[in-house]
Amino acid sequence: MEFANRNKAEKMLTVFRIATLAGSVLVALSSGTNYIYSAYAPQLGARLRVSHTQLNIIGLAGNMGVYTSGPAWGRIVDRKGPRIPLIGASICLLVGYFGIKQMYDDGIGNGATVSALHFTLLVACGFLTGMGGNAGLGAAINTTAKSFPPAARGTTTSLVMSGFGLSAFWFSLLAHTFYPGNTSAFLLILAIGTAFPMLIGLLIVKPVPLPPWDRATNEGYDPVLSDDAVIVVAEPQVGLGQEVNAEAETDSAPLLSHQRGTKVHQDSIPPSGVESNTAMALNHERNTGDEDVLPNIHGKRLWLTSDFYLVFIIMAIYINNVGSISQALYAKTHPVYDDIEASKWQAAQVSVLSLGNFAGRILIGLISDFTHNRLHLPRTYCLCIVSSLFIVSQATAIAVSSVKTLWIATLLLGLAYGSLFGSLPAIMIDWFGLAHFSENWGYVSFSPVMGGNLFSLMFGYNLDTHVPAKDANSSLALRTWSGLSDILVSRELPSEHQCFDGKACYMGSLQVTLVACIISLGLSWWAGIRDRHKLRDRTAHN
Repeated sequence: MEFANRNKAEKMLTVFRIATLAGSVLVALSSGTNYIYSAYAPQLGARLRVSHTQLNIIGLAGNMGVYTSGPAWGRIVDRKGPRIPLIGASICLLVGYFGIKQMYDDGIGNGATVSALHFTLLVACGFLTGMGGNAGLGAAINTTAKSFPPAARGTTTSLVMSGFGLSAFWFSLLAHTFYPGNTSAFLLILAIGTAFPMLIGLLIVKPVPLPPWDRATNEGYDPVLSDDAVIVVAEPQVGLGQEVNAEAETDSAPLLSHQRGTKVHQDSIPPSGVESNTAMALNHERNTGDEDVLPNIHGKRLWLTSDFYLVFIIMAIYINNVGSISQALYAKTHPVYDDIEASKWQAAQVSVLSLGNFAGRILIGLISDFTHNRLHLPRTYCLCIVSSLFIVSQATAIAVSSVKTLWIATLLLGLAYGSLFGSLPAIMIDWFGLAHFSENWGYVSFSPVMGGNLFSLMFGYNLDTHVPAKDANSSLALRTWSGLSDILVSRELPSEHQCFDGKACYMGSLQVTLVACIISLGLSWWAGIRDRHKLRDRTAHN
């Protein structure tokens, strides 16, 4: 009878988990629209008569909204669950995109350019779109990680991340299908199409507690709070009437607020034969050993951990210059430079990059779980695959000499980028634990900004050295900022000056990034060997 009740509870839990996963993917799909800015930025600039530098500032505000809000949203998700971030995401996205739409529709009248006040509001709206997207993604991936056991965590979290990677392509496809050339309607789609799914997420994106026979392998898991609890599947049971106090976290002082203890109440466990299941969980916990016990590293301890800086360095290899590369290759073979035709090639590269990003996040999740469950190797080895993809993508970009074949390098880069962000959540949980995963992820997410600054400035400088002499002095500041925004903001905007030397415009930059990727591969291989030795030591000890 108890076995039948347990099977019934497992089936119900599976239904709720699938619903949570589907809702999380939907929320993530609505959270990555910050990368579609380049699709409407030129029209916004023409309508409001703002400069390229001002457009880049608006785009930069969106990305800073993503990265600077990460730790704060993560802390809220870790402590309170997904409800507050989802509400905040809906409000931020609706206000942000609708505000941009309203200012686009109003135009500037008889003015020469947009006023300082309206420009400030545009920057604020851009910042809100970034904040909203990060809040939605944080809620989705945290809920998914807490709702699935470690054996499926790599696949499920990468599925959620894949939705985020496909977001720009999805909304761009909707706009070009139903409202081609209508920027105002496009902005309306972004406002409604991103805010409404967050409200749907309020109904279905809720953490599903792991059953007690899986919970022993998920130490560091924060119990589901009462306002986010999803299910209780069973007949009424007599509880044990006791509280189990989790290990105190006095040695982990968080940066954002005071430390709190964690208590797991018996009534938060899916009841079906409570006493029997509790005994089963305790017996499993005795036989599990340290291999399945997650750490709980956060706050100040995170910044003192070498693993944090290892992840930080690997994530800094954030290379996305396909827009500028496509323009340079097009200019080499077309003496009469056509901005419209060049922008089409550029848009094609962005679409290919988005699809590769999507595919990479899904594939690496499957590979991550296969490596962990079948090969019994640390997930860290997946970073070797990621670094290798980056190396191949950079080598291919160096070899490509025609804009018509650039899509191959772009696809490989998308696969590498998607694999990086698809594999890291499960690895971070293995290294730092699940209880403060979202907060830790917020801090690690600063890495692409810092790494992007370095590579983008280098890329912009290399382009400047190949600008015709008569344009070099006038374009230096613009070109440097354009190169910076190409990675930091991930926006490819048309430039007033072009490099016509083809591969020579960026060859030096790609050679440097290729070396950086090789270093990343060495670090990834070292981390995999180190984690494997640790795993062997724990197995021998047990």
